[in-house]
Amino acid sequence: MKNGSICHIVAAVKGNRFPEKASGDLVIAADAGYLWLTENNVTPDLVIGDFDSAPPPKNAEVLRFPKEKDDTDTLLAIREGLSRGYRFFRIYGAIGGLLDHTLANLQSLAFLSENGAVGVIVGDTECVRLLESGESVTLPAKHEGKRVSLFAYGEKARASLSGLYYAGDDILFTDGFPLGVGNLTTEKEAVIKVKEGRLLLVTEVPL
Repeated sequence: MKNGSICHIVAAVKGNRFPEKASGDLVIAADAGYLWLTENNVTPDLVIGDFDSAPPPKNAEVLRFPKEKDDTDTLLAIREGLSRGYRFFRIYGAIGGLLDHTLANLQSLAFLSENGAVGVIVGDTECVRLLESGESVTLPAKHEGKRVSLFAYGEKARASLSGLYYAGDDILFTDGFPLGVGNLTTEKEAVIKVKEGRLLLVTEVPL
């Protein structure tokens, strides 16, 4: 992570949560993401994309790419953040729109992980993070009654869960059965430890 700073990326799905920029952070709007940022008086440091869904802004730094390309606009923004040394990413406006773009943004979490970074997709009501083998996440006890769902990102994954309604020491998750959907936090601190494989964490608890 660049001096503990965050790269905030804002995609095109309008929402109610916006980057909270601290010193050293970078805010990148991916294509039309700049429209709802400017509507809410948030100024991006950089706007990047092919601008097939909105014209490029006139009063901001712009990196423009051709429409015919392999990367989505969000992935272009991720690459730019990585090239500038950032290793923690928060991605807004990335879920709830077109399903294919939502799936692409979920895959972008894996791209970040494979490049030594951590990404969190921040939606209006939930957050999404990819957990690798050996990783763990702790959810504070103050969030009792919040939904926590886990999905194998790959053929299978194993994890230990504590402080959740459904808990266990060695739970098997597979890509063919949604065992981990709809768990809940309890009055205790919840800990998710991945022992094998990858797990996609979807939760109402802020990450």
